[in-house]
Amino acid sequence: MTLTVPKVLVGLVAASALVAGCAYNEALGRNQFLLVDNASLTQQADQAWADALRTQQVSRDANANARIRRVGGRIVQAAGLTNLNWDYAVFVDSSPNAFVLPSGKVGVTTGLLALVQNDDQLAAVLGHEVGHVVAQHAAERYSSTAVTSIGLQAIQGASGDYGQAVGALGGLGAQLGVLLPFSRQHELEADQLGIDYMVRAGYRPTEALTLWRLMAAQRQTQTPEFASTHPSDASRIQAIERYIQSKGYS
Repeated sequence: MTLTVPKVLVGLVAASALVAGCAYNEALGRNQFLLVDNASLTQQADQAWADALRTQQVSRDANANARIRRVGGRIVQAAGLTNLNWDYAVFVDSSPNAFVLPSGKVGVTTGLLALVQNDDQLAAVLGHEVGHVVAQHAAERYSSTAVTSIGLQAIQGASGDYGQAVGALGGLGAQLGVLLPFSRQHELEADQLGIDYMVRAGYRPTEALTLWRLMAAQRQTQTPEFASTHPSDASRIQAIERYIQSKGYS
């Protein structure tokens, strides 16, 4: 027997979630829709970290590991997040990249360490990653994705035989029209928070501009900004430059 949930009930559930999930993030200066928070994602994040350490090649370079812990520690202190159990790892990968998990785990690639020219530029990367944690971006994206899924399921369920096609188109529309632009907002917010943490930690914020110019120069292909979860290099550099000027940083 198949139980069909009335569209009105689905709508009421979604609306209730939106009301119940609104929270003000002081660091961002805006409200967020959060069905979960960083603490709720800790178990999954720690499992993902353990999987990465088990399945990916981890660098044993003592100097590289000491460097990211030293710079990362100063950034974490500046962000006021010393209550988390932070851990860092250098992964052997030629692509310059870094990631953060909401439980306080940061991964940096050997390719990134080869690209950055000084600790200030490394601080720009780590400040950006810590900014994602302060902003609860992982929890916010999880929440927005969950509600988008509920909405698409409701549309698909009401579409009869046409449901599969509508679901596919709806998924694409939600991705390009809702989820990806929102993620670009997250990236720019993390850039700004990261610059603030760089300044508090004693690093030069203008090196964030140098970093992204280096990133732009080494990129061999460019994904169009409208279909990317990240801002274009040009947009990002302009936004960072405007923010540094607006804050009077030098």
